[in-house]
Amino acid sequence: MIKLKLKTLAPLALLLAAVPAAALQPLPLLDDEATESEEEDEHWVLLKGGDVYTGTGALLRKADVLCRDGKIAEIGYDLYAPEEAEVMEISGYRVYPGLVALESRGLFGGSGSLKDSVDPFNESMTYAVASGITTAVNGSEIGKLNRGRLEDVLVKRGTFVGLSYSISNPSGRGSLREKLEAAAAYLRTYREWQVQVRSNKDLKEPKKSGVDSNVLAVLEGKARALFSSDEQQDLVGIARLAQEYGFRPVIKGCREGWIVADELGRAGAFAIIEARDRRSKNEALVRPGGSSIENAAILHQHGVQVAVLPSSTGISLGGIVGRDIMHMPTEAAFAVRGGLPEDAAIASMTTIPARLLGLGHRLGTIEEGKDADLIVTDGDLLHYRTFVQWALVGGRVVYDKEAELYFAHIRPRPDGELAPESPVDPGEDDIVEPPAEEPEEEPAEEPSEGSGDAPTEDSTEPPPAEGGSGEGAEEGPAEDTAD
Repeated sequence: MIKLKLKTLAPLALLLAAVPAAALQPLPLLDDEATESEEEDEHWVLLKGGDVYTGTGALLRKADVLCRDGKIAEIGYDLYAPEEAEVMEISGYRVYPGLVALESRGLFGGSGSLKDSVDPFNESMTYAVASGITTAVNGSEIGKLNRGRLEDVLVKRGTFVGLSYSISNPSGRGSLREKLEAAAAYLRTYREWQVQVRSNKDLKEPKKSGVDSNVLAVLEGKARALFSSDEQQDLVGIARLAQEYGFRPVIKGCREGWIVADELGRAGAFAIIEARDRRSKNEALVRPGGSSIENAAILHQHGVQVAVLPSSTGISLGGIVGRDIMHMPTEAAFAVRGGLPEDAAIASMTTIPARLLGLGHRLGTIEEGKDADLIVTDGDLLHYRTFVQWALVGGRVVYDKEAELYFAHIRPRPDGELAPESPVDPGEDDIVEPPAEEPEEEPAEEPSEGSGDAPTEDSTEPPPAEGGSGEGAEEGPAEDTAD
């Protein structure tokens, strides 16, 4: 029986072998079918009629922003969107890039890795997006505040390498110099090997023994060196060290940076500052010192890229205008008070933090192809009375002021196109109002004796004229007569 089957199948196998392989490939879907299947998975959002502050220097009045599958697809006027697109009428509001927090605490709900411990429904995340923050650094990880979802939270790992260089710690300064020198020597050897190996394939790659991997990553440009320093002497030392070994330092604090801004500018430094920081000068020193409200402005004038960060990187509800992560725009506004241009103040929360994290190609500005992380405000972002009305992460609305309990009662949006009525709760339509009770009729007063038939209030007959009663009395107003 088996031999019979093989004999029967042999001619069929020969026939199939003669057929070209291309003819056996499955037929492709028709264009219409492919388009329909793609459109089913696409998510469109159109922000219509708002003032778009792109962060690139351009301001588009009453413009549209079209988002597709988490990216900004188009920016312009009278943009076309598919029927299934979610259209948000935001005329009279402003659109800004989502804010980026260079440090945070508790916004993601957990204390471990974002991949395993994020809580997308925690209260702190809601407060953060309500203040305009859409991306934040959590430890050594960078995450999106993708509220309500576990997907697409973790963005990147390992951006900063913490280093210490202080005049008060000579041994630490010496140790850092040794590490930098060893890493620099390895890089020189490695680059020579890259040239020589082209002509001699047997050359072995140099070994990294004795080279600090973190310091090497800084010199290779794969990570950024993060220093925490405030004093003038330390800032100068860091700037000169960076110029000597060819890296751009990131200095957190930088309280006395306004004194040595020229040195920091030559080193291409970044500064993460607290604009409201106040520290008096040490009176034992003759030189200038202490904090200055003009710190951010002076650093900016000398080419230092400034990012702002409040003193507390968690959520604190201790005041209307506090100093926690929710009030990062207020921190930037204080820098404006000290002379920092407004566009630079907004960049200190958007463009520059994104650039520091190596995410400038995705975040920080409103441009086609970038992530659709946007906030819609009811006024100037730097004004303390401004509220975030909507926040979008990846083109999805993660916060709506009117739909939350926290700030909906403060200056609610007016009824109309900007704030359509919410659907009635189930059961409200079934409530029947009781009929209004009619007022009871007062009984008519009985006429007194000798006064004739006095008409009641409900009588439709006109009252008799004065001077007569009963039949024969003339109708109409009575004339006054003198007896």
